[in-house]
Amino acid sequence: MSPQAARDGRTTVAVITRDRPDSLLRTLDALTALPERPSVVVVDNGSDDATREVVRAHPTVVRLIRPGANTGAVGRNLAVREAATPYVAFSDDDSWWEPGSLRRAADLLDAYPRLGLVAARTLVGPDRAEDPLNAVLAASPLPFEPDLSGRPVLGFLACACVVRRAAFLDAGGYHPLLFFGGEETLLAYDLAAGGWGVTYEPSLTARHAPEPGGRDGRSHQVQRNEVLTLVLRRPLPVALRAGARLAASAVSGAPGARRALREVAVRLPAALARRRPLPTRVERAARLLDQADPVKAGRRPV
Repeated sequence: MSPQAARDGRTTVAVITRDRPDSLLRTLDALTALPERPSVVVVDNGSDDATREVVRAHPTVVRLIRPGANTGAVGRNLAVREAATPYVAFSDDDSWWEPGSLRRAADLLDAYPRLGLVAARTLVGPDRAEDPLNAVLAASPLPFEPDLSGRPVLGFLACACVVRRAAFLDAGGYHPLLFFGGEETLLAYDLAAGGWGVTYEPSLTARHAPEPGGRDGRSHQVQRNEVLTLVLRRPLPVALRAGARLAASAVSGAPGARRALREVAVRLPAALARRRPLPTRVERAARLLDQADPVKAGRRPV
C-alpha cells in the first residue's frame, strides 16, 4: 500500500443523527471512501429502527452510542469522549469531508500546538455552492497570530470543523443549555477563553447536503440561543440589548420570536447561574467583531 493510501489514524469523525437513515447512509459511504480511512463514532439521538439498522450494518462505524434520548449538540460531546484519537472531525448526517481534508487538518493541528479548532470551507448541495458563512469567516477582522494557521475567528459551522480533542474537553464541549441552534459561538468563546486558537482554513473542505426545508422549527432555537450565549459570556448590557431586540421582534410578530422569548425566560435563571464572563482579551475580540458587523453581531457565528 502506498503512503498516500495508508490509513491516517489521527482523526475520528463524530456523526450525530436522528431519523434520517438515507442521508446518514450517504454520509457513511462518503466517509468510507476517504483516503484517510478515519474511525467513525455515531451518536443516535433517539432515532427509529431504520436508522439504527443503517449504523449497525455499516462497516465504517467503530462505535454506536445511544444515549436514549435526543441530546442535541451534546451528542457531539459523547462522541468526543469516546474517541481514542488526538483529533475529532464533525459531520452531521447530511455532511461529510472532501478527500485529503482530514489529513491536512491533522497536519495543521500537529504543527500548531495552540490550535484548538480549525473550521473548513463548506460547499453546499450537488452544485457545490459556497456556504455564505465562508465569506463571513474569511472576512474576520481579528488579527493573524503567528502561532496559528488560518484566519482567527470566533465561530464556525458545527458540521465542518476539526478539533483538538484535549482542547474540546478542556472547554467543556457544547453547552447543554443551548441544545441546538447557533451553539457554535459559545464553544468558540470558551475555546478562546482557555487560550486555544480558533481559525478558518479554506484549504479544508466539507460538503453539506441539507434536505429541503432542513430541520423544521429551529428558527426560535437560533434566536433563543443568541440571547442565552450573550447572557452566559458577554457583559450584561450586551445581553440586555439582544434581549430587547428579541422582545421587539416578538411584538412585531417575527417568526419564532415569541417562542424564543418564552424559552429565554425559562432558561434565564440557569444561564445567570452558569454565567462566566470572557477574559478581557477575548471580550475585546468579540467587541471587534461586533463593530465590524453590528447588524449580525451575536446573530451568526463569526
